[in-house]
Amino acid sequence: MAAAAALVGLALLAGLYLWYYYNFVRGPKCPNERSLRGKTVVLTGGNSGIGKATALELARRGARVILACRNKEQAESAVYDIRRESGNNEVLFMSLDLANLNSVRSFADAFLRSEPRLDILINNAGVLYGGKSGEGFNLAFQVNYLSHFLLTHLLLDRLKHCAPTRVVVLGSIVYIMGRIDLQNIQKPVDGVLKSFQAYCNSKLANVLYTRELAKRLEGTSVTCYAVHPGFVKTNVIRQFPMWMRLVTDNIGWLVLRDPMTAAQTSIYCATQKGIERFSGHYFADCKLRQPFPKACDDALAKKLWEFTERMLGLTE
Repeated sequence: MAAAAALVGLALLAGLYLWYYYNFVRGPKCPNERSLRGKTVVLTGGNSGIGKATALELARRGARVILACRNKEQAESAVYDIRRESGNNEVLFMSLDLANLNSVRSFADAFLRSEPRLDILINNAGVLYGGKSGEGFNLAFQVNYLSHFLLTHLLLDRLKHCAPTRVVVLGSIVYIMGRIDLQNIQKPVDGVLKSFQAYCNSKLANVLYTRELAKRLEGTSVTCYAVHPGFVKTNVIRQFPMWMRLVTDNIGWLVLRDPMTAAQTSIYCATQKGIERFSGHYFADCKLRQPFPKACDDALAKKLWEFTERMLGLTE
């Protein structure tokens, strides 16, 4: 009797895992094979993880891909790998430190002087935990949201000039736990739980930002999309506490996506024809998704935009 019960239990566990695997781990592949020859892509944080996988696929499609990264050694190694695997030598590194707003401005200036086109901007880079940025802001808030806001603003005229063009913004389903408190969202925090909350806040900010950006881009043929890549085993895990790293290092492959699987929705939103009418919307698993009401609050999105402009000195 006990042996039979154990077998039934194992069968139920196996069935539960298969359900989880097919619904959350094995995501769909981007269905199109659209060529990107003649197109230029800027992708932040492309030296590893989702960013590197995204850059590799876009390079395979013939795009000129610029990896905007902080770590020169890692980025140049990624450039070598992507060129070798894609057969495309038009993969370049340009220095960008999203934890420093002056670096964002310097990158934009260097890019606009050296590159005549910009067809796809992918705001991919992110940090999970962190302390304080160079400007004294919460590091997750600045890297994940604020600096990407500034980068997109500085490159927007080039995107408009080359339209139809696209902006892809990395969100995450953890936006569900995010809060937008305009008095405190930018302030550094201490501790794992508060740091994770700051990460969730930054991802909600990205989804709201994408929504407001789309409204302000109406009529320009520049479209934008927020994406959830899934739960992924990437280098972000190095910021986890030691016990969590031990778990993910040993069994993460069972429950977390690999970077190429996680990159598919970014690739889809960068390349799929016919989704232009969904500019400003949220995508996951290469499909349009309806986010929770807090991510559809147009009044809050507008307030966040205006607050961000004031922080960056973009308003008179």
